[in-house]
Amino acid sequence: MKALSILLRTLSFGTMALLAMPCFGQDEVTKPIEPIKEAAEKLPNDEPKATPQTAVTEPMTAPSAQPSEADMMKQMMELSKLNENHKLLGTLAGSWTNVVKMWMNPDPSAPPTQSSGTAVRKPLMGGRYFQADFTGKFPMPGPDGKAKEMDFKGMSLEGYDNVKKKFFATWIDSMGTGLMYMEGSYDPTEKAFTFTGEEEMMPGMKMKVREVLKVVDANHHTLEWFEDRGGKEVKTMEINYTRKK
Repeated sequence: MKALSILLRTLSFGTMALLAMPCFGQDEVTKPIEPIKEAAEKLPNDEPKATPQTAVTEPMTAPSAQPSEADMMKQMMELSKLNENHKLLGTLAGSWTNVVKMWMNPDPSAPPTQSSGTAVRKPLMGGRYFQADFTGKFPMPGPDGKAKEMDFKGMSLEGYDNVKKKFFATWIDSMGTGLMYMEGSYDPTEKAFTFTGEEEMMPGMKMKVREVLKVVDANHHTLEWFEDRGGKEVKTMEINYTRKK
């Protein structure tokens, strides 16, 4: 160990002496040899030689300019204006009677249950949104398992979002405590609104749903409701609306 220590100190001293020599023994300062070039020259002729790399610089681009407050305010005012899509929803405003058919029996050959009700649809905030209130009676299983008519109330809020460029609809009713949200579009050829969304009637049991609201004429429209049952879409409800005179 002692001999190793002496050897290391000797090498260290020699290295320092060599580093100091250019300062005292040379009048001109020589340029250092580039490590990559030196290593390449020492390789045999049959070995690939590396070449010194030069840094590649990319032109810097200025960040995109943000719109001014005045421009943003102008755009917000434009997006707040009503258009033809809001007028489409307005054609459904008024008081309606309806006949409801529901296919809730697992047996596809079983006839649907039928009930009736009313609906009142009215504009809100100058026609930006439309609120519909539904009332009726639905046959539901009672404590004894037998069907019993129960009072039902529901409410929807519909509109057209100018920012997203989509129709939307929400739904709440007296048979639950949650809110369902759907988005959709309008097909002028079919004169039909189609909304899609997700329903969670039981914790963790989410189900895809689809609603088709078709305008028959000024005094009639229909609603069809579809649910995803094990990867297969099944029609479970149909409502036929007639405008009250």
